[in-house]
Amino acid sequence: MTTAMIQQDQYPTRTGERHVPATTRTHATVWGDAADGPFDQAGLDAHASRGFSVLEDFITQDEVELYSSELRRLSADESLRGDPRLITEKSTGAVRSVFGVTGLSEAIDALSRDPRVLDRARQLLGSDVYLHQTRVNFMPGFTGSGFYWHSDFETWHAEDGMPIPRAVSCSIALTPNYPYNGGLMVMPGSHRNFAPGVGETPADNHASSLKAQVVGVPDEDAVTGMAYQFGIDQFTGPAGSALWFDSNIMHGSGNNITPFPRSNVFLVFNSVENALVEPYAAPAPRPEHIASRNFTPLR
Repeated sequence: MTTAMIQQDQYPTRTGERHVPATTRTHATVWGDAADGPFDQAGLDAHASRGFSVLEDFITQDEVELYSSELRRLSADESLRGDPRLITEKSTGAVRSVFGVTGLSEAIDALSRDPRVLDRARQLLGSDVYLHQTRVNFMPGFTGSGFYWHSDFETWHAEDGMPIPRAVSCSIALTPNYPYNGGLMVMPGSHRNFAPGVGETPADNHASSLKAQVVGVPDEDAVTGMAYQFGIDQFTGPAGSALWFDSNIMHGSGNNITPFPRSNVFLVFNSVENALVEPYAAPAPRPEHIASRNFTPLR
């Protein structure tokens, strides 16, 4: 793929229009094959069809406790108060996410390079990879707020300059994901459509969108159409489970009004052949801790 082809906007979004239908995706979901890594051919075919894979017992219970202790340490770290990497709940001020977490935790940095993780990322993307984004997420009981339906790729394309949806996310559960504690909902198969965001991107949109996304969400008619076409599944499973999901799948989460908190480690891998360019629909790139421009292959 030439540089000229990469820089051409193949996924127009946030053009200012208020009603924008979804269009058909033009790129593959799985770029490697069964000889390239841990997924067998049936697993790759299922991932390509659904846009996600759930792997239970992905990490051990000892590892769950290790990474949970890192979450507790980071959430209590007073030196991070006022740091832009720390995102708080809009209504309560409680810690919601900590970005750039591989730079703050040696344990989580090592996890991102673990063959169980890295080999799957390379296999799905068919190339060497780098970390586009890392974070830990907290959803406390009673007050944890959800996220509206969206495609991560739409944001990464519009605001970070990611050319095509050749990226994959790995969300590792550190607490049980029940059907009722704000777990992630996905529309299986929706990754094959691209739903542009409505409106236009204001300057420094990330300062508010990481608390509650308003700009860049899809048209309600597009969400409705995909929900009827693809249906909705939910990521449930015990602590230690992993959800691998395509960057373009439509997903969201509801509020957590139960006593049961939810937390996870979130790692985003992008192909080194899909390095960021200038944003396609934003005044300037988002900060490095949200969208890395260090494209060095992860080892």
